[in-house]
Amino acid sequence: MRQTSLNDPVNLARDLIRRPSVTPADAGAMDIVEQALAALGFTCRRMRFGEIENLYARRGQTGRNLCFAGHTDVVPVGDAAAWTRPPFAAEIAESLIWGRGAVDMKSAIAAYIAATADAIDAGEANGSLSFLITGDEEGQARDGTRAVVAQLIAEGERIDHCLVGEPTSSARLGDMIKVGRRGSLNAWITVEGVQGHVAYPDRAANPAPILTRLLTRLDAHLLDEGYSQFQPSNLEITEIEIGNPAQNIIPARARARLNVRFNPAHTGASLIEWLEAECRTAAQGFKGEVMLDPAISGEAFLTEPDGFVEACIAAIRAETGETAALSTTGGTSDARFIRDLCPVIEFGLVGTTMHMVDERAPVAEVEALSRIYRRIIKTYFTAGTAQ
Repeated sequence: MRQTSLNDPVNLARDLIRRPSVTPADAGAMDIVEQALAALGFTCRRMRFGEIENLYARRGQTGRNLCFAGHTDVVPVGDAAAWTRPPFAAEIAESLIWGRGAVDMKSAIAAYIAATADAIDAGEANGSLSFLITGDEEGQARDGTRAVVAQLIAEGERIDHCLVGEPTSSARLGDMIKVGRRGSLNAWITVEGVQGHVAYPDRAANPAPILTRLLTRLDAHLLDEGYSQFQPSNLEITEIEIGNPAQNIIPARARARLNVRFNPAHTGASLIEWLEAECRTAAQGFKGEVMLDPAISGEAFLTEPDGFVEACIAAIRAETGETAALSTTGGTSDARFIRDLCPVIEFGLVGTTMHMVDERAPVAEVEALSRIYRRIIKTYFTAGTAQ
């Protein structure tokens, strides 16, 4: 048996939580992961892009390559005084691990390391295992998994399946796994007019009515009524900005920001084409400009059921008694980048307290999660289960 700490997901999780790795800070969290994996025989490669620390580690060069992906960065704690226990103390009380990252998602990383250690000790890791760990999931997501995946693709690295340890369970551990996600598109719409005195509107070009009519039209548009295994796409107006300091001035500029969460009925490019057409329509007859500045955060994707999905469902049922629902709900995750490498699913703890004050995870569920991950590893490398 290897050193106890590597087989103990709870103590590993506490070690990680004690590192205040608020994006983009690493605070030594990646070192903990690297040292643990190196001790288990992984070849570890630190991949730094910009100010972000990333790690790709692999053990074995034959057979299928099962990858675990996750992030060591966490969101800010908010009002630290509002926490029942210090957010980076990783205290255990009431059978819970308290601290920022306990749910999202340092406990999952610890659970997978411990599961890997147990599987290696038992001779069950009969293939290639890898870890793709980033420090940029909670930030801009430019220099983390997105950059690492691009590099791995360029190098011809083969990953056959990937499990992302995001907190996907809804009410009970094992009641839900994610097999896809909607895409996300952000956009700024800027209307440039001509400033003037409100008493002389003929000398000005007011951008505010142009913008508000455009936003009303966009908000009323039905994108779709849903897609197989996906909820309907939705457009949300998230900010309107004019910044006019005076009551008797027609402003020169009006801006709005929006986000579209879309299912596979659309692509980011098709939505941009639609928005551009709407902006051109809004600009007709206007003595100014209507401009669109879009950014695609990720495309919609769906991982079709296969032997890997079935192995995950079976492992969850064996440890929890739950039959996991296959879901595509929720926000985006780094799975949207990994899907360019291989089929990917997400499974982790109950996400009730993630990003909240007093984030916490039940000790028993962290231990159960590690057992589930070990079952997945064992089953994955049984001939034919993930073909």
